[in-house]
Amino acid sequence: MTMADFSFDNSYARDLAGMYVAQRPAAVAAPRLLRLNTALAEELGLDPVALAPVAAEVFSGARLPEGAEPIAQAYAGHQFGGFSPQLGDGRALLLGEVIDSHGARRDIALKGSGRTPFSRGGDGLAAVGPVLREYLIGEAMAALGVPTTRALAAVATGGQVWRDSGALPGAVLTRVASSHLRVGTFQFFAARGQADMVQRLADYAMARHFPELRGAARPYLAFFDAVVARQARLIAQWMGLGFIHGVMNTDNMTISGETIDYGPCAFMEAYAPGTVFSSIDRQGRYAYGNQPAILGWNLARLAETLLPLFDADEKTAVDLANARLEGIAALYQAEWLAVMRDKLGLAGEDAGDAVLAEGFLAALTGTDFTRGFRALADAVRDPGRLHGLFGDRAALERWLPQWQARLAPDAPARIRAANPIYIPRNQRVEEALSAAEAGDMGPFERLLAVITDPYTERPGLEAYALPAPEAFADTFRTFCGT
Repeated sequence: MTMADFSFDNSYARDLAGMYVAQRPAAVAAPRLLRLNTALAEELGLDPVALAPVAAEVFSGARLPEGAEPIAQAYAGHQFGGFSPQLGDGRALLLGEVIDSHGARRDIALKGSGRTPFSRGGDGLAAVGPVLREYLIGEAMAALGVPTTRALAAVATGGQVWRDSGALPGAVLTRVASSHLRVGTFQFFAARGQADMVQRLADYAMARHFPELRGAARPYLAFFDAVVARQARLIAQWMGLGFIHGVMNTDNMTISGETIDYGPCAFMEAYAPGTVFSSIDRQGRYAYGNQPAILGWNLARLAETLLPLFDADEKTAVDLANARLEGIAALYQAEWLAVMRDKLGLAGEDAGDAVLAEGFLAALTGTDFTRGFRALADAVRDPGRLHGLFGDRAALERWLPQWQARLAPDAPARIRAANPIYIPRNQRVEEALSAAEAGDMGPFERLLAVITDPYTERPGLEAYALPAPEAFADTFRTFCGT
């Protein structure tokens, strides 16, 4: 068999000794390829044709490609507000890094590849359902223009995974990321008082993700500013799509600004800021409307780890950090407003745009989020097109004249370009995953084809643009897969 050339260049393993544990993937019973992302493979400089004969073995961990150096990365994290000083890759392994066709460095990692020293009593495995959920949602986010980790492959292992619901078919996901550096990676070493390791990590992260900061007067402060800017933009994009991550722990906030970990996540249907889908978020900490506040909270935890690098004088360092943290809300608001102006089809900028956007959301309460925004494109010429969607007609009628006064000349086109018609609707996702677990990948493939072209309305796909029946929406919950 021909083995594809990965041409690994493993800088994390080479430069950051002491920040990981070498670990080989677990043996698998009978690996079977469920799906290979050929477009992503080509983007990574890989040959899908050469990969095909060995994909099941390589992407299950049964066969390591030449140059791979599988490692489990160390990190800590605040999980639902409580600090865990040691988390780490409990069921994931970084195989190595490649330089893609655009010259960017990308991680290739396995998820569900067995126990590691960080597994904390877990089995280190993954099931077909959660693996394919991550594949679907990651590819949808990429098509929606949101920075995200992506799936290169999904492989069934031939074994079983035991969860609360019983035995499930096992699987391994191959995840691609700009890196797997997290806020929690910095917390791991800061919590141990290892300031030298924090500095090494910051230097590595800057060189990898923010090389333009080389030579800055205060490089570590500039580094923090750059992470804040990327994360503020990312969360604003989530909010603009009605996306609820579900587990915004500090170990799930990346330094690169990519979305990572599609466990208990979902897209909101009926607009309600308190919406929670995660089965474990009983207090609503990570509800849709709380995500901007958690953005600031998580970044404050990153700032804490970097204080000694901001300035040798502790008071000066704290003052510098606090000044940055106080500015996060305004920075996020600016990013959110930019998203909303596009979604509403507004011309230029106006001081009243925040009130205008909030007014629309108030009128949207209880209405399908995605359909409500998309319908604005037709409402530019015929406002009556909104009446069948919105429950609060009075609020809508009060809002419409204000919106019409701010519309750009090309508003319909702008609105359609900023508001998808197709998202991974929860009922459709569950149907696809259930079928895949039973051995039928057809619904998964059809849904994937729809959501990876989310802005183009196509005949015959009307059902994919509709919300779930109320009975389904009232009981739908997501799970982390462990």
